[in-house]
Parts: sequence; C-alpha cells; structure tokens
Amino acid sequence: MAQHSWGTTFSGRSPATLSEQPGTRASAAHRLLSLDIVLALLALAGGLRVLYLAATAPALPSEAATVAHAYALGHLTPFTDAGGAGLSRFGWLQLSAYTMVSDAFGRSATALAAVRETMLVAAVIGTVLLWFLARRLGLTRWAATAAVLLVAVSPLALGLQRLVVVEHLAAVWALGALVLITTPEAKVRHDVMAAVCLLAAVLTSPLALFLLPAAGWLLIRRSPVRAALVGVLLNLGLGVAFGPAAAVLRPHLAAASRPSVADWVALDPAWAVLSAFALVAALAVAALRPFAVSGLLLVAMLLVPGVPDTAVLALLLPVTPLLVAGIAQAVTRQRRAAHHASGGSRTGLVVAATAFVLVVGVGWAYGFTELKPAPDRSGPLTDAQGWLRDNASGARLLVDDAAWAELANAGWPTGMMAAPAACAAVCPTAEWAVFAGDGAELRQRYPALDSALTDAGTVAVFGSGDQRVTVSRLDLPPADPGASSEDSARAHAGAALAASTRLAVSPDAAAELRAGRVDPRLIATIAALAALQPVRITAFPEVPGEESAGQPRRRVQFAGGEDGVAAFYTGQRDLFRPSSVARTRDGVLVTYPLFAPSGLLVPFSSP
Repeated sequence: MAQHSWGTTFSGRSPATLSEQPGTRASAAHRLLSLDIVLALLALAGGLRVLYLAATAPALPSEAATVAHAYALGHLTPFTDAGGAGLSRFGWLQLSAYTMVSDAFGRSATALAAVRETMLVAAVIGTVLLWFLARRLGLTRWAATAAVLLVAVSPLALGLQRLVVVEHLAAVWALGALVLITTPEAKVRHDVMAAVCLLAAVLTSPLALFLLPAAGWLLIRRSPVRAALVGVLLNLGLGVAFGPAAAVLRPHLAAASRPSVADWVALDPAWAVLSAFALVAALAVAALRPFAVSGLLLVAMLLVPGVPDTAVLALLLPVTPLLVAGIAQAVTRQRRAAHHASGGSRTGLVVAATAFVLVVGVGWAYGFTELKPAPDRSGPLTDAQGWLRDNASGARLLVDDAAWAELANAGWPTGMMAAPAACAAVCPTAEWAVFAGDGAELRQRYPALDSALTDAGTVAVFGSGDQRVTVSRLDLPPADPGASSEDSARAHAGAALAASTRLAVSPDAAAELRAGRVDPRLIATIAALAALQPVRITAFPEVPGEESAGQPRRRVQFAGGEDGVAAFYTGQRDLFRPSSVARTRDGVLVTYPLFAPSGLLVPFSSP
C-alpha cells in the first residue's frame, strides 16, 4: 500500500503547502473578503489586548527590569538591574525605539503601560503575519481565521502577550521571516530580508534559534539555492554578533521564575490539550512538519532547568494554533472525501466541531474569570510616587527596578536614585527606600542592602499582596527600650481631649482620638486652641498609605472659626509648626510633617 500524509500528495504542487480547492486565482470579491476578515481580527485582537493591558496577574518579576532598561536606553541613562532579568540589548533597543517614536512614556499613565504598549503593537503585527503565513501554507480562509482567533481570544495569549517579554518581538521577527520564505515567486530581496529577520529574531532572544529548523526546512523544499543564500547571510550575521560584537549584541535568557507552565495553562487548559495533540499529529502532515519539529524543540526546552517558561511559551504561542488549524483542515478534507465516496452524512464532522467549540469555550470562560482587567491603571507605584513627591521631594532614594522606572519616568532625577545593584559592596547614601513586595530575594542577594533596610522604619504602604509597595525611612535612630509607649500616651491624651466640652468632634474623629491614632502634635495644639475658642473637628483625614504602615494621622479638618484656627496654626513655631494650613470648602485643613518627636505627651504615658 502506498503511504502518504494528509494533504501532501497532490500532482503538480510542492509539498510545502496544504491542498487548496481547485479553482482559478482569487477574485476581487474574495480578496475584499480576506481584507475584511483580517481587519476584523485586528480589531478583535487589539481591542482585547487594550482591555487586559493593565491586568495585574499573572505577574513576571523580570518585567520591571526590562521596562527600566528600555527607559534608560531611550533616555541615555545608565541602569543596572538587580539580576535575573536576562540580557537583550537589541530587544531593549526595539522597545526604546518604539517608545521614543510614539512618545509612549509621555502619553501613558505609567512606564510599565508605556512599554506594554509595544507588546500590544507586536501582538497585532503578529496577528497579521500569522494570517499571511497560514494562507501561504495553503490553509483556507476560514482555517486561517481559526488559527488567528485561537491566538487573538485565548486568555493565555491575552495574559502572556501583555507582559514585556522580548521573546514576543523575536516571534514577530520569526513570523516575518517565514512569510518572506513562503512568498510565491520569491526574489533575492525576499531571501535577504528573511535572513535579516531571522538574525533579528535570534539577537532578540536566543530561543529563536529553535525556529530556524522550520525556516530552513521550508527553504530547502522550495529551492536549495535559496536555502544556501539565506544560510550564508544568517551565519555571517551570527558570526559577527556572537563573535566580535558579542559584548554588545549577544543575548542571554532571563532566569527561570514564576509564572510556570502550570500557571499559564490554568488560564486556558484547552490550548494546552490542543497544542499537545497538534504538535504530534502535525508530524504526519508534510506542510506542517517543519513547524511541528520547531514546536517540539521549544517544548523540550520547558524541561530544561533554568529556562524561563514564559519566554518559551511566548515563541510557542503563534506556532501551535497554526498546527491546530492545519490539522483540522486536513482531517476535514479527508473525512469529506470519504463521505463523498461512500455517500455518508456529515454528522460526525458537525459533532466534532461542536465538541471542539464547547471545550475551547469552557476553557476560555474559566480563563477570563482568572484574568481580570485592573480597575486602576495607575497602580500602587503611582500612589507611592505621589506620596514621595509630597513628603520626600529631592531626597536620595534606594529603589528596586520597578520603582526606578516609574520614578524616572515621573521626573525624579536618576542621579538621586540607587538600584539594588549599587549595593554590591556598600549601599550608597540614601534617605528613603521604595520596594515592591517583601524584597526578601533582593536582601538575600545583596547583604549590604539587607543591612541598610534592617533599621528602616515603614512609613507608607500602597497596594497589597504581590503588588504591595513599601516606603521606608532609612537610618532612623533605634527605639529606646526604656521609653514609655507612644501609642498608649496618644490613646490616653486623645480620650481626654475627646471628652472636652470645649470640643465638638464628629463620631469618626472621636474614635480616632480614643484609639490613639492621632499625631501628638495635633492633640497638643487642639487642646491649646480649645482653651482659646470653641473648636469643631469634622475629621482626621488619612494620608494615603500611612494608615497601613501604622503611622498616626497628622491631618485635621476644622469647621467654623476659620480665621482663628488659621491664625493660631500659622503662628506656631518649632516642633508645633505645621507643614501646611489650607482653607478648603469645608473649613481649614492642617497638616503636620512626618515623625513627631517622642515625649510630647509624657503626662499621659502612664496607664
């Protein structure tokens, strides 16, 4: 019996493409239909990615360093990350070039959103290239649409392609090269451009090397001469990049970290099942075999310790939907031919298609519940930035990679910030520290950083969980173990003040006084003011972030007697001088600076 593969034994055609239905060149109407489909897919892919661009989970630890490198390169500012983020100067250059040309940093609320915009553009370009590649491989219009839909709508793709990962850029370069390779009646210029695209892909991420077998296989099928030309050009470029220019151009992978494969698969289990099936089944289809081989090589990299799963999946993401669609088309045509020969019905195909849609739909329904758009696109780092502007403007800061990028983008002088890498031996002098999460890994990696943060006092906390950002004051004097409790003193003094008949206090404000959550300078000055005139207090407004850090409230809102209140507080000196006295629509708002001196309420210290 003659052995053959699905869609590969067609007289007068290269086995490089799947069989197409007999017919002449596509009519103008068909071309317009293809254009409409592509535009619709672009709108769908782009719209969904805009919606989920600021989603907070899954989070990638190395993303912050990549954003910081893109900002630093675009602004010609030196920056050294804390380690583990990999090295891709050519990838950073691409990110930086887009943000400069599009003014993304100036338009976006955060530096992270600005660079993630580059990922959105790359995803949209990848959508177009995947469509063209599918069509040039012989997939029908609807099979190509299905392949692109699997990438455009999958929760896994939405979550993955929003992250700043240079492998997304490498995937676009590789797709561009494959489209050029499969160009009908290709010219020399197409081969030259394909070699350049493959070189760019490898210089962006070394994992793109595993896509070279697919490109080489397709070239050899079409013309060994073309394959030789592309091979020579590519090897020449790689020889220069990994030889004399290795110090500048050679890329390195980021360290393995979460999210893991299991975390990503949880967003779209159907994608994992279909991809595993398609990678194996595609080996039986000659047109798809080169992509199956490259895909299996990438899957094998998931088993190698130290290789980041997210980077591998970023390159695998456009490959497997192409295989799924190609397998579905080959099986459908084989079944259709069998039905025509036997005169059977198409019930089996309808049932299979329905089951496929149901499985994918259920998986997506679960994934979209896990992948939620962020209600606030600014994030806790933006809140921390505002707090620092109001309370520590011009100070020297010790910051992590994420805070460095956001503060630099907000205008904080980069010379006044030190990243963890600066603490390799001794940390530079700094007054404040801004870190996301608990910073345990950084403190373990840099002992000098751990020493600097040991005596730091937490002043403000923004966000929660993995998104938590902590602002700390460095080099605070150690607490006196023999000193009386400030909390107890504030509670006793506050309770006495709340009971004063000269004071009208709202229930919420009275509760803050009795709980000892009011700054002692406010308690002392309110008591003095009450001796001069009746006082009405409506609130002790919280300074955002400080309540979570256990700081007492240092603002008070007065209502009534505004002239007397304003004159009293503007006349205060030394310890009791407020940082601001502002007239508001509700009265007078008085704000004290941070860190009240200890011992102001000594008479109230005893129980």
